[in-house]
Amino acid sequence: MATARTINLAFTGASGAQYGLRLLQCLVAAGCRVHVMISKAAQIVIATETDLKLSGAPPAMQKTLAEFASAEPGQVLVFGREDWFSPPASGSGEKAPLVVCPCSTGTLSALATGASNNLIERAGDVALKERRQLILVPREAPYSEVHLENMLKLTRMGAVIMPASPGFYHRPHSVDDLVDFIVARILDHLDLPQDLMPRWGEARINAKRDRNDGFGQQD
Repeated sequence: MATARTINLAFTGASGAQYGLRLLQCLVAAGCRVHVMISKAAQIVIATETDLKLSGAPPAMQKTLAEFASAEPGQVLVFGREDWFSPPASGSGEKAPLVVCPCSTGTLSALATGASNNLIERAGDVALKERRQLILVPREAPYSEVHLENMLKLTRMGAVIMPASPGFYHRPHSVDDLVDFIVARILDHLDLPQDLMPRWGEARINAKRDRNDGFGQQD
């Protein structure tokens, strides 16, 4: 794992724990090292929405998540909520993208106003000030004016706001297909390979190549 790419992944208290857990599995499968941060509210949400039970201690959570994602030893590291000496807590730490998935509206507010009251907020602050890739996956409905203002502010700061709003043009057959739609979009933004769903237009291009003909407006 010495040369593996590192991705910082934070779980917060919004509904949609399945998105973050599926992303963790895919990051591990892609050979990434994953630095995980989990808020107290996220622990409750994960226990409510899934069969996964995470204890409050980072070492125990790390063991559970590593087993869940079929990770190699050391591939998944979990940092405590006030672990200020962890790599995500400083701009002089390892340069790595941060994905907050799911992202609560409270976390959106904290990041938009520069709060650093816990490691997740500090990691987001570091990503913004260092101009690192920051992907936020809010799951809320409807959005208030405050939520929208915070998302606009963060977008202007350089963050990518990717609401957990899956499309249906791939004709999903299950909830897992809907989850994979969002996870595939995140992986695309991280420039990581994914085969969860075909990219838009790929099937058409492949068919054209097979037929060895050109493109027209009505093809």
